[in-house]
Amino acid sequence: MKTRRHFLTSAVLAAPFVNTLAKTAPEFHGTIIGHGTHRYRVDKLWSQADAAKTPVKDCHEMVQVPDGRLFLLTNHKQNNVLIYDTKGALLGQWTLGMNGAHGLTFHDGHLYICDTTGRVVKATLDGQIVLELPHAVKAGIYKPSEAYAPTESAVAPNGDIYVADGYGSQYVLRFDKDGKFISKFGGKSTQPTNPGKFMQAHGVAIDSRGGEPLLVVTERVRNEFNWFKLDGTHVRGVYLPGAYVSRPVIHGKHLYSGVCFGAKPDDYRMWQGRGFVTILDETGVVMSNPGGLPPTYAEGRLQAMLQDKPVFNNCHDVCVDTHGDLYVCQWNSGNVYPYKLHREA
Repeated sequence: MKTRRHFLTSAVLAAPFVNTLAKTAPEFHGTIIGHGTHRYRVDKLWSQADAAKTPVKDCHEMVQVPDGRLFLLTNHKQNNVLIYDTKGALLGQWTLGMNGAHGLTFHDGHLYICDTTGRVVKATLDGQIVLELPHAVKAGIYKPSEAYAPTESAVAPNGDIYVADGYGSQYVLRFDKDGKFISKFGGKSTQPTNPGKFMQAHGVAIDSRGGEPLLVVTERVRNEFNWFKLDGTHVRGVYLPGAYVSRPVIHGKHLYSGVCFGAKPDDYRMWQGRGFVTILDETGVVMSNPGGLPPTYAEGRLQAMLQDKPVFNNCHDVCVDTHGDLYVCQWNSGNVYPYKLHREA
């Protein structure tokens, strides 16, 4: 049995040797993927956007707003936000001129956008910035020597804004609704297990499924999700061996995430082109891995999760719509638009 330390060591050693696979072939269009009650039909032709008119680079994240529209965030400076209906028709687009647009959260009628160059903004649905959070270094929250590259944000019920510095110094920063800094927790760790410290705090979300709102943070390199009280106190974690997960997406009773990097059989480094989607229930049990092998438990322990069919390259986000269909955004995957997964079960 491969241990957590084995996975972690392999991941760290692999970093300089990550390979790049070619664009996924369209042969899997129409294929049924997933397991149990969460099976889906792959629709690679969902997006009706014209690449010549509205090009994208990395499709980082997507959210659905109450009127049913879907907002896609890309790091193409010309097209930071593309707006779709659920049938794939492009309804509009706008940009903030961001080269590092990475994280997209919807809350109370606004979009919260993280740019890995150091910006976190709150914007209207038509792209007007109404609030910009202080830069951690410029505001004195960080030391001048500390890097700041925010990747995701989440908004608590009281309006407090949490920012995951997933490509920087690995803190989770807390601001009030007006952008005033309150506190931070976390920081870098290189240990296989170190609750409350992070190796790559890539994503963050508010999880209210248990009644009390908790903060769930992605630990991509450690293959984990970790839950915290809103003051930063660690509560619990879930280990997903072999799955280098993206942000947690809470919808109904389940947690969804894109697996951006994956392992190979007997090779547990961070490989590109090995992505799939994973779905967990409210207790942290993996229910389905669309595009991956079925989740397997032995003596209560989840076994290594691996890609099954190369439907995806590098899954960076999953959006769940009101019908339970999924939209999968991909990073470094040949500038493809999101694929839609139509719920079959």
